[in-house]
Amino acid sequence: MGRNTYEIMAGYWPSADHPSAKAMNEIPKVVFSRTLTSANDWRETRIARGDTAEEIAKLKAEPGRDLVAAGGTDFIHSLIKLSVVDEYRLWVLPAVTGKGAALFPELDQAVRLRLVSSNAFPSGILELVYVPADK
Repeated sequence: MGRNTYEIMAGYWPSADHPSAKAMNEIPKVVFSRTLTSANDWRETRIARGDTAEEIAKLKAEPGRDLVAAGGTDFIHSLIKLSVVDEYRLWVLPAVTGKGAALFPELDQAVRLRLVSSNAFPSGILELVYVPADK
């Protein structure tokens, strides 16, 4: 996650009375920041200060399960531009607000995607899972 998202989440989850709090506090987390001086506010968190693409490659090489990117649009846009996203999980909610940040920034070239699964929930929410078409 990016620094801004980390600061918001670290202000909530460590003391949250929520069914997901235990999992959120125990899962390993990485904050991508060149300005954050410590991540002691939330256990199992470390800071990645190096080149983002190189740091992502190191994380992918570690044992374990999938990496999940959580963050604001600036962080997600940086990952898309670096071509390090292996899977896009898009949730379409049954509401139109007419405003908000663009999900996909202006890119130098189109990112072709291939739909690998979809799920419609009773609430009307759609989950669409795509992978880059060349993978």
